[in-house]
Amino acid sequence: MKKLIFVFAAIVALIILFSTIGPMIGLAICLGILYFSFKKFVRASETTSKVFWGIIGVVALIGAISNLPAIIGLVAAYVLYYVYKNWNKKSDVIIEKPSDDPFTNFEKEWEKLNKTW
Repeated sequence: MKKLIFVFAAIVALIILFSTIGPMIGLAICLGILYFSFKKFVRASETTSKVFWGIIGVVALIGAISNLPAIIGLVAAYVLYYVYKNWNKKSDVIIEKPSDDPFTNFEKEWEKLNKTW
């Protein structure tokens, strides 16, 4: 059952990841331009160059905001990574069979004896 859930999660995450590749590339480009324009804005000494790099930075920021659905693609990539890492992991749940030894189950046996009286 666990493998079936992992397979279903991986298929859905893969579809989402492939459908958001375009916005992810656009977000990466916009963030790169934003970083470059910020560095140039901080180093600029003239007002006109600061205005120029500021305008480029604002346009890149607007472009990055418009590509925010790419975050869903990043979450899908993380889900795929999680499924990959936990595919063959054994569960830590240990199911113990109740013992028939009356000394280990004293409370149960005591209740049974009291009910019969």
